[in-house]
Amino acid sequence: MDSLLIDITTFASLPWQVVVGRLLGAVFLCGVIGFEREARNRPAGLRTHMMVGLAAALYCLIMLETLADSELYTDRVAMDPLRLIEAVTGGVAFLAAGMIVFSKGKVHGLTTGTSLWLAAGVGLGMGFGLWLMTSIATGLALIIIRGVKIAEDRMPVGADDPDRADPEQ
Repeated sequence: MDSLLIDITTFASLPWQVVVGRLLGAVFLCGVIGFEREARNRPAGLRTHMMVGLAAALYCLIMLETLADSELYTDRVAMDPLRLIEAVTGGVAFLAAGMIVFSKGKVHGLTTGTSLWLAAGVGLGMGFGLWLMTSIATGLALIIIRGVKIAEDRMPVGADDPDRADPEQ
């Protein structure tokens, strides 16, 4: 029983406090982005963004642990961290594309789709422990999503201009 407890609570490369901190950081930062989408009553809101970020961070941490334990694997196993980023990006791109709809000559869901894609990047960054980078990206996302929308709404452009119509916001 002791060996099972040790197996459950031991990480190869990172202390458990770091793992928990990174996972919580991903949930928090992606939750900030998701909260903005939730406040705008978008289909992918708080929970979805938090789950995307958590999943991306978890995949990253699993990869880091696998790399730390690489001596346990044979020479036939390829260890390439970039493949993780490609896999997460591709998977979330599929999810984000499902949010985008073309209806009645207008595109809906584009900003929400891109914010999900960003949440995956934030999750990966948190998984790698890139706190400052992911915090800056989250702040910039809020400025882009909310601040740019406010500026656009204040611009004196004709209401019937199709280039100004952004139903996503």
